[in-house]
Amino acid sequence: MCNQETILVLTNVPNEDCANEIADALIKLHLAACVNILSPCQSVYRWKGNIERTTEIPMMIKTHRLAYAEVEKIILTMHPYELPEIISLNVDGGLPAYLQWVSAQLLH
Repeated sequence: MCNQETILVLTNVPNEDCANEIADALIKLHLAACVNILSPCQSVYRWKGNIERTTEIPMMIKTHRLAYAEVEKIILTMHPYELPEIISLNVDGGLPAYLQWVSAQLLH
């Protein structure tokens, strides 16, 4: 896999246990090189006609475009929400040695 295929997948989960379970699965399966589990944040959104406020744990998952479908599948399987946020962002640049490390951690 080449470095230009590095992506960042973002998701929010309801608690730290869920975040740790997803992160562990992605790392063990070599689907992510690194998962950052961030501090809790408050999310405000409209769901089924109501304005909702909830505390969530943001996650940043470093992976590759070719692994995205499997990363999404793991998140959907393990995530308790009916419709979880799963967003993929292209990484257009970065420290070449770091991007090479990301690639080396993933299944080829």
